Amino acid sequence: MVWGHFSVAHWVSLLAAVMLFVGLYLILRKAPEWVQNVVLGILSFSGVVAMLHNWIRWGDLPLQLCSLTAMLLPILVFTKNDVIGNLLMIWSVGAGLALVYNTNTANAPLFGVAFNIYYFPHVMEFAIPWLMVLLKKVKKRLYCIGTTMGITIAVYTLVHFANLRLEATGASYYNYMYSTGPTTSLAQMLWDILPCRYWYMYLALPFLLLLLAAIYTPQWKEALRQRKKKDHLR
Repeated sequence: MVWGHFSVAHWVSLLAAVMLFVGLYLILRKAPEWVQNVVLGILSFSGVVAMLHNWIRWGDLPLQLCSLTAMLLPILVFTKNDVIGNLLMIWSVGAGLALVYNTNTANAPLFGVAFNIYYFPHVMEFAIPWLMVLLKKVKKRLYCIGTTMGITIAVYTLVHFANLRLEATGASYYNYMYSTGPTTSLAQMLWDILPCRYWYMYLALPFLLLLLAAIYTPQWKEALRQRKKKDHLR
């Protein structure tokens, strides 16, 4: 049986991912901090293992958003850095979308090597940043909106230049982070509106800003409340 795209097996795998996320949270929230750190630390290396496998097996460079997330996850778990935590909280959406729009691995046999290398690391890349927030190891901070936007745009730009270099040298693949053209249905929608390399992905910015607004609404409200309180005391 293959994984499929929006097949019964695919829907069940998405439900299993949600249940795994909820289960990890329910178990870890009552566990001692050292247990939380050990469990999240071990799980955070799943993406690194997948990245190394793809690099050795297929020659894939770690320049996709999910690969970059995988490299940063262990650093986040062991440093609890707020900037990295807030950044990966947003980047984790990419891992979630990769699980939903799994067209590149839809034909992979269920529980085969390709499925396992793709599925579990992506689940962890989505789950761990949010678990770090829910377990209060990382705080959502308003100033991190700026750092997240700046780092994301800078990384995307650098990866695009790497793609152009790979293309010039005759590499077989040079479309990391989809900067040189669409290879997914979501990217294709943006390309149909603005068929221009690199720039077409900027059409996703409004959706990113809406996501940021939704995530940081409590922080905005608290900041406004504190400001009104200070103004009242003057």
